[in-house]
Amino acid sequence: MSTAVPMNTAVPIVLAGARGHGHWHLDNIRRLQDKGIVRLAGICELTPLTEQEIPEGLGTPEQSADFGALLDSTGARIAVICTPIPTHTDLALTAARKGVHLLLEKPPAPSYAEFRRMADGVAEARVACQIGFQSLGSHAVPAIRTLMAEGAIGEIVGIGGAGAWARPEAYYRRAPWAGKRRLNGVDVIDGALTNPLAHAVATALALGGTTHADDVTGIETELFRANDIESDDTSCVRVTTAQADRPVVVAATLCAEDPDEPYVVVHGEQGRITFWYKQDRVLLQRAGRGPEEFEYGRTDLLENLVEHLTDGTDLLVTPDMTGAFMRVVEAIRLAPDPAPLPPAAWRPLPDERRRVVPGIDGLVAAAADTLALYSELGAPWADPARTKEVST
Repeated sequence: MSTAVPMNTAVPIVLAGARGHGHWHLDNIRRLQDKGIVRLAGICELTPLTEQEIPEGLGTPEQSADFGALLDSTGARIAVICTPIPTHTDLALTAARKGVHLLLEKPPAPSYAEFRRMADGVAEARVACQIGFQSLGSHAVPAIRTLMAEGAIGEIVGIGGAGAWARPEAYYRRAPWAGKRRLNGVDVIDGALTNPLAHAVATALALGGTTHADDVTGIETELFRANDIESDDTSCVRVTTAQADRPVVVAATLCAEDPDEPYVVVHGEQGRITFWYKQDRVLLQRAGRGPEEFEYGRTDLLENLVEHLTDGTDLLVTPDMTGAFMRVVEAIRLAPDPAPLPPAAWRPLPDERRRVVPGIDGLVAAAADTLALYSELGAPWADPARTKEVST
């Protein structure tokens, strides 16, 4: 099936899931609509958006709770799917069967089996699918890969990732699936590493050249929770890869004392490269030379998808390029349920209505710096016996 779209036509789009993070997509679609690139043709929500919820300039898109019918009635060429994690696969396949191309929010699926069902179905339908890891649209990513390949920091010895964020207790009440591992018998896996800080995992893997599922040889997980939830809010993972001497370690928490920008750090024998992926900012530190800082632009993933359809530009984040990330999701899914931290390990912040884990900011940074897990760093609440190792 041809994917060509006339260059002088604004591509009609349906957005599924326009509340919550969907607001970001509404604003982004408005930006691209102002450029004449796309047109918001429809919004799929269980409860229609009010006039006040639709950003000015987007007109009056058709609204319906029936995703398939909305795709038909609007003639959409692209569907942006920003719905609860367990719905991703079925909605993606509904669009694919109708020949509608996709921007699918991360994580693409709650299990590897569901991911494969989605990716295989999309491939069979021969529609384009972009996975919404916006950080992989950063121009810093190829620039860092070039620095690594040129030996700017010597032999690469590993890659770390750190995310110290804070979320109020209300964050886990924003939707029935929030903070759940499963809901009504269906996998959700809404944990720190798989959803809010999934970009840290995906970006660390991508910089190391570990993108496809077969690139992963083993995964160790340590999952904990300070909040009264099912899933993890304080966790770390170590991924061993086909490049056995380049482990990838990512540590994350939603219970930081002083929340800060998440980052990925590439460790070399003669220096390091730190990438603050939300800011597209890079710091190069190497032996015998002063530090150098760079800022980069970013290619929007929806715009890249439109360019792919109009002129054949390569997609930046295809499903198969997130296979390694989905191996991590699967390892977390198969791991023992996150261990509740003992009451002495966390404290409430009543003014902010959230829980913090004293010392966790330093532990997250140390894990990324030393490529060690929480238990190896001596965290008193991290029992090494609970570390789950999965071979792939």
